[in-house]
Amino acid sequence: MSTSLDDEMVAAALGDLDAAEPTLSAATVMALRLADVLTGERPIVSPDFQNQLREHFTDDQILELGSALAVASGWQRFIEAFGIRPDHWTPGDEMPPRPGT
Repeated sequence: MSTSLDDEMVAAALGDLDAAEPTLSAATVMALRLADVLTGERPIVSPDFQNQLREHFTDDQILELGSALAVASGWQRFIEAFGIRPDHWTPGDEMPPRPGT
């Protein structure tokens, strides 16, 4: 099932997650918190946070969500490392210069 987001929901997701409910469901807020943890400089999921996740998701759902976040985050780091701008690059183009060079 797919649900589209309206402008208010997007703003809540990008803003203060402590104030995101009731605009976003508690499960969505927890998924966004997991994204923040996994994309941080030193990703550590504490036992307390794991228990909070389990209030909203099964272990299989946590694994699936974590896997999707890891792929997306890894892809983002890859394109940043090579300075790729996906919306302005096509196969056969010369690789863009690395950022800061």
